[in-house]
Amino acid sequence: MNKRQLGQSELFVSELGLGCMSLPTTFEEAEPIIALALDYGINYFDTADLYNQGKNEELIGQLLKHHRHDVHIATKVGNKWIEGQEGWSWDTSSDYINRAVRNSLQRLDTDYIDLYQLHGGTMDDQLEEVIDTFETLKKEGLIRAYGISSIRPNVIQRFVPPSNAASVMMQYSLLDRRPEEWFDAIEEAGASVVTRGTIAKGLLSYEWKDRMKEDGYLDYTYHDLTTTLNALEQHYGNLQAAAIAFNLNHTAVASTVIGASSDEQLRTTLSAYELAQELSDVTFATTQTKQSIYTEHR
Repeated sequence: MNKRQLGQSELFVSELGLGCMSLPTTFEEAEPIIALALDYGINYFDTADLYNQGKNEELIGQLLKHHRHDVHIATKVGNKWIEGQEGWSWDTSSDYINRAVRNSLQRLDTDYIDLYQLHGGTMDDQLEEVIDTFETLKKEGLIRAYGISSIRPNVIQRFVPPSNAASVMMQYSLLDRRPEEWFDAIEEAGASVVTRGTIAKGLLSYEWKDRMKEDGYLDYTYHDLTTTLNALEQHYGNLQAAAIAFNLNHTAVASTVIGASSDEQLRTTLSAYELAQELSDVTFATTQTKQSIYTEHR
C-alpha cells in the first residue's frame, strides 16, 4: 500500500483509508475487517466521537490497541450529545473541545490522537478559538495534527489558510467534482485533501445499476447517470478502480477513505485499488463527468 504525506505533518497515511462508521458494532464481527486492512497495509483509520455516540471509538480502540504505533487514528469533534437524549447540538467552544478530546482519548484507549478534525463548521463559529485550542492540544501532545471535515468553502477558507491544518476532508468523486475548485488553495496552505464518498453511494461500483435512483445524483439525471456510467464502465472495465484512480490522481489528495461493513466488501475495494495502480491516465473519466462547483456556502 502506497503512502502519502498528510499536509506538512509528520503523518504518512495509506492511499486507502478505512472509514470506520460502517463497521459492524461488535468486536467479533469487526475484527476480520480490521485484520484484513492491517494485513494489506492500510494504516489510516477514520472515526468520530459522534458515530454510535462514542461506541465506534471504543471499538476502534479495542481493535487497534496492539497495533497503535503502526497506525494513524483520525477522529472528529464538534457534535455534542447528551446521554439519554435524542439528537445532538453543535459546540466548538474551547471548553467543550478540551473535554471532548479527553473523552475520545479514553474511549480510544490511547494517549494521543493522530489527526483531530473539526466535524463540520459554520460561519458563526469562532474558528480562531478552535485553531488556538487545537494548537494547544498539539503542544500538550494529545493530538499530532489537526484538520477539518467540511464541504463549505467559506468555512474552509476561514480555517485552513490561517492555521497549520494538515487536512481537509471532503466528499469527492467522479460524480461530485465540486471540491476541485479549491484543491490548489488547500495545497498552497500546506494541507492535504482526504476524500470521502469516493464511490458515490455505490454508483461507482459493480453494483451501480442496483443503486440507481429515479431522481439521479447531484447534477446528474437518471439518464445522465446511465449514459456516463455505461461509458466509464466500458472504457475502464471496473468503475471502482476508475473512481479510486481518479481521486488519487490529484496531488492534493493524500488518502481516499472508503468504508466497509464486511471483509468481503473490503476485499472488493482492495482489488479495485490494485487495478487502479494500472490506470495512470484518467483523461477519459475527466471528459465524461461534470466539473460542477459549489453554489452555496461561498
